[in-house]
Amino acid sequence: MADFFKFFRGGRNSEASVAAELDRVTRRSTGLNELARSLARLDGQSVLDLGPTSPANIGFFTGLGERTYNEDVLLASRSPEYRTVADDGTAAMDVDKFMAENLTFQPETFDAVLLWDMPDYLHESLVKPVVMRIHQISKPGALLLAFFHTKDAGADAPYQRYHIAAPDTLELQRIPAPQPGGINGRNSHFRLQRVFNNRHIENLFHDFSSIKFFLGRDNVREVLVVR
Repeated sequence: MADFFKFFRGGRNSEASVAAELDRVTRRSTGLNELARSLARLDGQSVLDLGPTSPANIGFFTGLGERTYNEDVLLASRSPEYRTVADDGTAAMDVDKFMAENLTFQPETFDAVLLWDMPDYLHESLVKPVVMRIHQISKPGALLLAFFHTKDAGADAPYQRYHIAAPDTLELQRIPAPQPGGINGRNSHFRLQRVFNNRHIENLFHDFSSIKFFLGRDNVREVLVVR
């Protein structure tokens, strides 16, 4: 049971940020619908949610008979313990330390992974190592759902908490990033770090067996990847 309740580092601070969240916006999701239909065929599969914890998501997948795990990788990456200095004196991430302490599941554990739009906001040096780790901890044939902003989204595209409202419907809720010391502020948000084009996305998931794109109406492309 302990693994079932394995939530992300700093979970209390993230839960405290609920008071600062903004109103939810509803969007349809073709990728989510395909993933949910696949999972509904069998009970007892394992799903890993890599976004901020959402009771709606936990309830949705447990209602399908699936085991749900949650680890907020983006929030964990903001911990000061992973900050270091490169040889040229610039700020950097201690990638080895981060990967040794996060996503430490056994190989081929998960049948589905919800990546959401985390790669767009994650530090550049962590993106490929995190995707490689996801490949390791996913079963052959597992599904991975990810969202990527298009160039039209703009640099100030807000970071969202994704709540599953129905098999084909999400509620998006803007959340602020915690400031150093665990203090949350409405004006301190995770910022979009990059925009992946289709070729970049294909390269990112090079080791996976297939990838399917769905273009949404809100400057976000959905990607459904098969391990």
